[in-house]
Amino acid sequence: MDQEINAGYVITDRLTIGNTEFVIGQNENAPAKFVTWKCKKGEKNYYWGHYCNDRMTALEDLCNRALDEIHYLRSLRQEKDTNEKMAGQAEKKSRVPER
Repeated sequence: MDQEINAGYVITDRLTIGNTEFVIGQNENAPAKFVTWKCKKGEKNYYWGHYCNDRMTALEDLCNRALDEIHYLRSLRQEKDTNEKMAGQAEKKSRVPER
């Protein structure tokens, strides 16, 4: 399999959360040898790079970014569930005959 390269960095690690991917890139010749990027799943348009000087910091950043995405998706789901519950309650109230 060919190595994936972006902006001179070899992509070494990838985490997928929902429709978002986070990757680590490594370039031994760059001032910052490691970077984490975000992209949409299945695309190669990397953005929001976080540049690091060592692999452990890059791994920590990758994990933190993935956890942030998990928390964001969870909050969206909870908000959707709350809205659906409130809509269901409003529908029940509208069916109750008035006296």
